[in-house]
Amino acid sequence: MYRNSAKSALSKLNLFAAVAIAFFAVAVPAQKSEHYNSPLYSPRKYDPSAGQNASGLPETLKTVGIEQRLGEQLPLDAQFRDENGQTVRLGDYFKSGRPTIIALVYYECPMLCNQVLNGLTGSLKGVSLDAGKDFDVIAISFDAREFERSDLAKNKKAGYMERYGRPGTENGWHFLTGDQAAIDAVTQAIGFTYEWDEKSDQFAHASAIVVATPQGKLSRYFYGIDYAPRDVKLGLVESAENKVGSAVDQLLLYCYHYDPSTGKYGLQILTVIRGGAILTLLAMGFMGFVFWRRNKAKGLK
Repeated sequence: MYRNSAKSALSKLNLFAAVAIAFFAVAVPAQKSEHYNSPLYSPRKYDPSAGQNASGLPETLKTVGIEQRLGEQLPLDAQFRDENGQTVRLGDYFKSGRPTIIALVYYECPMLCNQVLNGLTGSLKGVSLDAGKDFDVIAISFDAREFERSDLAKNKKAGYMERYGRPGTENGWHFLTGDQAAIDAVTQAIGFTYEWDEKSDQFAHASAIVVATPQGKLSRYFYGIDYAPRDVKLGLVESAENKVGSAVDQLLLYCYHYDPSTGKYGLQILTVIRGGAILTLLAMGFMGFVFWRRNKAKGLK
């Protein structure tokens, strides 16, 4: 009787495993490769000669973009001024041992830079990690004319601290200005190309945020103005060398993989299936052990 029960249970377990694997295979859509026709949201420097559609684009937009330089070392010796007008080194913000999110913007930008900072702040509000405790945020103006305008940086910080709405995180947000040499050092390290447009009287540039490791090495790029909280959190957890985040985050990192071509984390279906198969085998082994013990106990009686 017990043998028949064991066989029946194992059969049901095998059926369950097959259904679960089939569910994962069907329910999880394949990752789509994204195509970018604008340098504003492109994960690479825009190059019309590469066959991309340049129709209708102003000349200034044909030379701007962001070229990923994963693993590149940030110039930690570069000097800037913070929102209080104090001279600081970029490396001062990497002594805490936390990962850092960097946003290249300029504070008098009429549109796109505000959208970048708004998108970043909105994303971080959906992340359980806290600025100043688990990571830092550095906004760096690439407009050298703002170098003497610490009031701009101060006002920006006040506005976004209010928007972020987490008291006690002020020490995790930094708004910097710098001279052209310091700006060039950072933008070149990140691969950020921008141009001044005389007609519009503003800078033409792409939009993205970048995550750096506690050692100041570039590890993740997220493009556009809308950043998925899950992607940002996984980027921070991974860049922190798994020193922040929960066990669930570690499991997600096992199942999700960063795709540099899109700047997003995508589900690795084969990894999930393998994990499901391993769990199924463990469950089968456990069930077999339980029924073996029951049969043995029955025989002793």
